[in-house]
Amino acid sequence: MTSAVTLDELLAWNDEASQRWKTHFGVHAAQLNLPCDIGGAATVQAFVRHIWSVELRWAQRIADQPVTDRDAMPAGPLEAIFALHTQALAIFRSLLGDPAFEWEHSVTLDFPWLAPDARDFTRRKLAAHALFHSQRHWAQLATLLRQAGHAAEIRGDLLFSSALR
Repeated sequence: MTSAVTLDELLAWNDEASQRWKTHFGVHAAQLNLPCDIGGAATVQAFVRHIWSVELRWAQRIADQPVTDRDAMPAGPLEAIFALHTQALAIFRSLLGDPAFEWEHSVTLDFPWLAPDARDFTRRKLAAHALFHSQRHWAQLATLLRQAGHAAEIRGDLLFSSALR
């Protein structure tokens, strides 16, 4: 047994969380229209779109695929937004299933907000970042909903995930 948490396990936790939130919003669709001020989103739905679209864009970068323009991504409905997560999941699973894929390969990000000497990252680090980015935002969303009087019955902590023993 390894003492490390693997990208496979983080991906499974990420998918578990996404599935739970999709189910939650399938039952509580009106919550998608609530105002939200996180991540530049105006509504909960826009914030969920941000979470899943960022997953896809990171997966595409890591896989050296063309990165889908944000404006080309659907704004709704929930199923269309969830498809972004499904696409990202397929890319990540494909990469994780490829024994020849070089996770330690360095990727240079051409983001103007990053200093030129701080733009190189391993694919492994980018993948971990993408998966933790989603989890961090799900926690923010749970807090936002609770503060708005809508308890989300989602236990999102890794402690409660079946993805890791």
